[in-house]
Amino acid sequence: MLKRHRSRENQTKKRLCLSLEFLPHDLVELILQRLPVKPLLRFKSVSKNWKSTIESQRFQEGNLICSRQALGPDVLLMSLCEKGDAGLSGHARTVMFSLATASKVRFPFSGSMFCYGHCDGLVCFYCVYAPSFVMNPATKWHRSFPLSGYQQLVIERYNRLYFKFISFKLGLGRDKFRGIYKAVWLYSSSEYGLDNVTTCELFDFSTNAWRYVFPASPYRISAYNRPVYLDGSLYWLTECKETKVLSFDVHTETFQVLCKAPFGHLSNPCNQTICILNDRLCVSLKNWPMQVIWSFDSSGGSNTWKKMCSIDLTKTFPWFRKPEFALLPIAVREKKWLLLQGRDFLDPVVIYNLHSKSYRLFYKPREPVGPVYYLQSLFSA
Repeated sequence: MLKRHRSRENQTKKRLCLSLEFLPHDLVELILQRLPVKPLLRFKSVSKNWKSTIESQRFQEGNLICSRQALGPDVLLMSLCEKGDAGLSGHARTVMFSLATASKVRFPFSGSMFCYGHCDGLVCFYCVYAPSFVMNPATKWHRSFPLSGYQQLVIERYNRLYFKFISFKLGLGRDKFRGIYKAVWLYSSSEYGLDNVTTCELFDFSTNAWRYVFPASPYRISAYNRPVYLDGSLYWLTECKETKVLSFDVHTETFQVLCKAPFGHLSNPCNQTICILNDRLCVSLKNWPMQVIWSFDSSGGSNTWKKMCSIDLTKTFPWFRKPEFALLPIAVREKKWLLLQGRDFLDPVVIYNLHSKSYRLFYKPREPVGPVYYLQSLFSA
C-alpha cells in the first residue's frame, strides 16, 4: 500500500514538472508560491534551480502571504508539561495537533510556557529554568537558544521546586527589513533588586547571543499577559494609572507608547488581555457578566479602538463556570468563529459565532494544552 502511494506521488511530481518545464521561471515561481509547505519540501529535490528558489527569503515571504490569504490561521494545540517534570530531564516530547489538517507533529523537547501565537510560522517553547526552543511545525525544523540573564536571576532568587511565582513572558519577533529573528524578555526590575524601571534582554538569532537593550521601557509591564507580535513589532500592556499599549520595534530596537488602552487601570490585571485577531492588535476587558474585545484601527492614521464584540460570560457557564479571569481569545477563523479558552490549560476551547452570537464546545483537552494561532511557512531562524 505504501509503495503504491509513493509511486502515485512520484508520478504526480513528474507530471507537474513536465507541465512546468517550458514555462518562464517567474511564472513557475508564482505557481509554486501558492502550494502548501509539504509539497514544496518535496519539490526542492526536482532541480537546483527550484531548490534555490524555494529556499530564498523572497519566495518564502510570498508563500506566507499566499497561505494567509488562502487558508487563514490554523490552530495548534500544544501539549504542555509542568515545571520540574520530564521537560527538564530531556525525555519529554512536544506534541502539536493541527486542527485544520488533523495531524500531529512531535519534537524531542518540551516546556511549560510558550510565546503568544506564531512569528512567520515559527512558534517558541520556553521555561524559566531551561534553554528555550523555536520551531517550525510544518518543516519540523527547530533550534535551541541559551539561558538569558533574566532566567539566571530567577534561578538564583527562587527555588523552582517549592516556590510558585508569576514570571514575565518571552516574546518572539522578526526584523522585517533584515529578516532576523529576535527573542525579547522585558521585565519590571524592582522584583529582582535592580534600580531601573524595567530591564530588556534580546536574543539575536544572527549572532546567537543575548544582549541588553537601552533604554528599556519607561513603564512597568504586566507579568500576567504574554507580549504579542504583529508586523515587525512586539506589544505589551503596562502597569500604570492609565493602562497603555507599549510597542517595541524589532528593527530599530526602540520602545514607544502606541496609545492608551480603551480602559483604565485595573486592580486585577488578569481581567485584561492583549491578542492578535484578524491580523489586528486587540485588547479585551472582563467586567462580569461581560467581556468586551476592542480592535485597534490604524488606517488613515486614525489610531482608534473599535469595539469588535461583547461576550456574555453567563452563556459560557457550562464550560468555564464563573471565570475568575478574562477568557483568552485565540484566533478568528473564516471571519466569524472566535476561539476562546480559560486561563487554565485544562479548560476547553469554545467557539463564539460573531454573527449569530451563539456558543458551542470546540475541543476538550484530556491533558494541559496551549492553543496557538498559526500559519504554515518555510521559514527558519
